This record gives sequence, C-alpha cells and structure tokens, in this order.
Amino acid sequence: MHIITLIKQVPDTTDVQLDPKTGSLIREGVESIINPDDSHALEAAITLKEAKGGKVTVLSMGPPQAIDAISEAIAMGADGGILLTDRAFAGADTWATSSTLGQAIKKIGKYDLILCGRQAIDGDTAQIGPQVAGYLGVPQVTYVCEFEDVKKKSMVLKRRLENGYERVRCSLPALVTVIGELNTPRYPMVGGLIDACNAKAPIKVWNAADIGAQTSDVGLEGSLTHVIKTFAPKFQREGEILKGDTREVVRSLVGKMKEHKLV
Repeated sequence: MHIITLIKQVPDTTDVQLDPKTGSLIREGVESIINPDDSHALEAAITLKEAKGGKVTVLSMGPPQAIDAISEAIAMGADGGILLTDRAFAGADTWATSSTLGQAIKKIGKYDLILCGRQAIDGDTAQIGPQVAGYLGVPQVTYVCEFEDVKKKSMVLKRRLENGYERVRCSLPALVTVIGELNTPRYPMVGGLIDACNAKAPIKVWNAADIGAQTSDVGLEGSLTHVIKTFAPKFQREGEILKGDTREVVRSLVGKMKEHKLV
C-alpha cells in the first residue's frame, strides 16, 4: 500500500500576530511545527504501513525551510518526502495550492491512499483536502476519527458529525482528512533526525517545472481568490450605567435583559 501524506509547516502558536502595515503573518521569532492535524494523518499513515505493509511518502508545499517538517516526518517513520518549493508558488490560495499538490501527486504516480489533516491552524479553511480530491477525481471522506477496516480495494471509516458518528465504506484510491481524535502521534526517532541533519534523508525538491506546472496556474497568478486586506478584529466593550431610584433601576435592568433575551 502506497500512502501519500500531505503536511504543512505552520507557526507554533494559536496567537497569530499580524503586521499592521502589510497585513501578513508575523513569523519572525515564532517556532515552526508540523500542522497538528497533519501529524495525526502522518501517524495514521505509518500505523497503516506497519499493519498492511507498503510505504509512506510525505508531500509538502512551502518555502525551503519546510524541509525540516519533512525531515521530522521521515524520522517518525515515513519512507521519503517531496518538498514543492518555488517562488512561483508564493501567494497561492487554496485553489492554487490544491492544484499544485494535485499535479505533484500525478507526477508521483500510483498510490492507494492520500491522508491529510482536517485543516491547518494558520488558515483554518479545511479546503485543501477536498479540493485535492476534486482535482484528482478520487473519492473523499472527511473528519475521520477511526479506520475500522482497510482492505486492498476498499475501507470502512468512522467520521465525526456534530451530534454523533457516521460509518462510511469507500473504494480505493481515495483521500481522507482526519481529526485529532484519531490517534496520538509518535515522537520522531533521534537517529532519523541526525540523518536529516546530515542530508541523508530521502527528500526530493521539486519546482514548478518539475511537476509540469505553468506559472500562470500556480501561486498568486493562478489563484481564484485574492486577499485585499488582512486585519485583526478589534473588540470594544460597551457598558451602560443605570441611575435613579433602586426600584426604577431594577425595572430598567430587567427590561433590558428581556430585550436582549438574557432572561
């Protein structure tokens, strides 16, 4: 079984700060990690490989330093990795990102399963997985919290719903997005990290030309949406002081609470 796992390197924080002038994320001084949901997808891929045999290929798109995330994934148990990095990929929205990942997957060739996290903590769109599945024309199952049965040509999964669970049978090849409820990711092996630092890890680096992508179809130029402005919301508390006779103030307070359906 060949499992392709999509991962993303993200800032290690949920307190995202924005540059007030440019509106872009402030990444300086913030450590980077594998996106948490993607770590669960990676753990699922390695567990399936250990149970069913085969190999795990990690695929990521990002700046050159994202190779650290791929190195960590290999140290956890993945067999190899591919980093998509090119200035032409910069500024990509989810559509351009998904189509770029899709073209890379087509170049990789035969696969049985694609795994990725539900969403990334720096974007929270949850669109990449479904859009990659759409680009490749394969079935998809989202919000998966358990692999009940995986066979050569099909699998049975349990996916989380708002008020319960749903069991789904799906043919392979397919794409699955997972949630944190699925498992607990393992720690990377020290030996694997040392090999990565010594450039011994089996990692390929591809640019736009390597996957046969036209620059007009990737990055900012290939994006269907464009961010006009990014800003942090401003919260301002509004208060009102009630004055007068105690009974009058109480009646006024109760009236306002009923008006706002607080009582």
